[in-house]
Amino acid sequence: MPSIDAFADRLLSYLDNDQVNLVRRAYFYAEQAHDGQRRRSGEAYVTHPLAVANILADMHMDHQSLMAAMLHDVIEDTGIAKEALNTQFGETVAELVDGVSKLTQMNFETKAEAQAENFQKMAMAMARDIRVILVKLADRLHNMRTLEVLSGEKRRRIAKETLEIYAPIANRLGMHSMRIEFEDLGFKAMYPMRSERIRAAVRRARGNRKEIVNKIEESLTHCLTREGLEGEVLGREKHIYGIYQKMRGKRKAFNEIMDVYAFRIVVDKVDTCYRVLGAVHNLYKPLPGRFKDYIAIPKANGYQSLHTTLFGMHGVPIEIQIRTREMEEMANNGIAAHWLYKSNEVDQPKGTHARARQWVKGVLEMQQRAGNSLEFIESVKIDLFPDEVYVFTPKGRIMELPKGSTAVDFAYAVHTDVGNTCIACRINRRLAPLSQALESGSTVEIVSAPGARPNPAWLNFVVTGKARTHIRHALKLQRRSESISLGERLLNKVLTSFNSHLDKLVPERVQAVLGEYRQEVIEDLLEDIGLGNRMAYVVARRLLASDGEQLPCAEGPLAIRGTEGLVLSYAKCCTPIPGDPIVGHLSAGKGMVVHLDSCRNIGEIRHNPEKCIQLSWAKDVVGEFNVELRIELEHQRGLIALLAGSVNAADGNIEKISMDERDGRISVVQLVVSVHDRVHLARVIKKLRALKGVMRITRARA
Repeated sequence: MPSIDAFADRLLSYLDNDQVNLVRRAYFYAEQAHDGQRRRSGEAYVTHPLAVANILADMHMDHQSLMAAMLHDVIEDTGIAKEALNTQFGETVAELVDGVSKLTQMNFETKAEAQAENFQKMAMAMARDIRVILVKLADRLHNMRTLEVLSGEKRRRIAKETLEIYAPIANRLGMHSMRIEFEDLGFKAMYPMRSERIRAAVRRARGNRKEIVNKIEESLTHCLTREGLEGEVLGREKHIYGIYQKMRGKRKAFNEIMDVYAFRIVVDKVDTCYRVLGAVHNLYKPLPGRFKDYIAIPKANGYQSLHTTLFGMHGVPIEIQIRTREMEEMANNGIAAHWLYKSNEVDQPKGTHARARQWVKGVLEMQQRAGNSLEFIESVKIDLFPDEVYVFTPKGRIMELPKGSTAVDFAYAVHTDVGNTCIACRINRRLAPLSQALESGSTVEIVSAPGARPNPAWLNFVVTGKARTHIRHALKLQRRSESISLGERLLNKVLTSFNSHLDKLVPERVQAVLGEYRQEVIEDLLEDIGLGNRMAYVVARRLLASDGEQLPCAEGPLAIRGTEGLVLSYAKCCTPIPGDPIVGHLSAGKGMVVHLDSCRNIGEIRHNPEKCIQLSWAKDVVGEFNVELRIELEHQRGLIALLAGSVNAADGNIEKISMDERDGRISVVQLVVSVHDRVHLARVIKKLRALKGVMRITRARA
């Protein structure tokens, strides 16, 4: 580790003297603050901040980032307050240090919750100043380099967190070199034996491949010289973790992966990249479908390069990347390449920096919408994707999305309101399912309708964190409004039987009851009633302050309209439909579940007013309801088609069908049919009875 003097001399190559002196002052302040503290390895603690600053200096980071690196553990480990740093080094440095510091003052139930809360805090700081994440990545990189001194369990936990979060973040910010080091160090800590085995195999393979690598390199260099093109041909090493992932994910043997020879050609300008591509395609035959132009359409993290795969001598596959020197620098250091931090908002950040800002803005939006820190970190992990698809809006704008994204992901990427009101989509001008995975080059058009709402089923196929977070948020709001509405109806029903109403209650008494239940507003209490967490008759008794008095029985059942939404569901055991006598079972957290009056599953609690409530169907009930029918009939050719035709003729819809043969002559068909009410069901059954060979039709009960 170089001394502070050697480090300061090195900084003079790109910082001015005053800035270097500020970095030195931050070092001496940290040295004094950490006086007496030692790392697990036995070294003085200040060697760690100096090492972190060294990593940032390799990226030519600005003096404020280097000062924050020197001071990044001061708030957390020495008890010095943020205000003291603010006074000494200014608000910007103090904010950077605070953004990197963990939440040490709070107690968390689990390690996962602590990790999620800390990451959430860092994400918010990152949105204010993106240098926070660069200091944190450098801090984590030095910790990974010195991981051996920790216990096995702690080592594996830190390595897992690095592979799941920090390596993908480095990748997302285009910092290829740092990502590779994170992955290789994390892999070594998680699986030391596997890592060493692959490392040894790579060393052996390198010796065997040397002759072929030299021949290919010579032929590529000679080709460029012959065409009068200037460029540097470099052999490319595959990293250990990358080999391991390909072996696991693609089920490939080590030899299959190492049989591919990888080269990089670095040139002076973009025009030369395409000339070199033509030259190498003339030299060796290109492999169809393996050419990718990331110069015209850069990756989401700003990465630019031409990729092609060729058939070399004796059919040897050769992967080639062609890029400019600037692209090479950007590929290795990403957002940190040629760092020039714009504190002045007039100068808008460009290229990778702008993309990084855009990503961070999206992370902050997810954080604001997420229900809790664990849900947020799950969304961020989903969003740190390695592969992209590129699709077009109808106006020709390019959108970058993770591999496997659907039209719903695309809709939320365009705008939250477009996603929330999306009802259908056209892919390449043809109607397509919302769940269809998008392919690069497709043009996607979203059909939306005012008043439309997200469907809970979308959560089964969306890929992006943004879509998932916004769908959950919209469903929570929808569920809350529906719960409040149902809760109000349930409470008013009980209050009416006691000659009262919510509007007639004394405000002071309402506030007193809210205080008892630790609720802020009456809507929170109504939501609890609607979700089945509190009983309406108990709340009514408290509101009317009649503890010793029994409430009279409710006058008449509560009418069900079928539009109550997420807080009302229909029991699968007895499948009630409009016209059936019904009862409501209040289930904690789920709201109300509607059962048939005669359902065996609620037999024991049927007359318990705390658990069940008498229901009826409203006259204007809407919706389609599933009913299971059991049909016994003689076996005949085209049986399924006959049944489907009869149901269709009665305006019904078959949701599910299965068939068993009872003997060689008689078949038993289980048919789930979608109907509007009992009258509609009777019409369907009448059509089915008219079929030749039908012996018996019964409505199935679970």
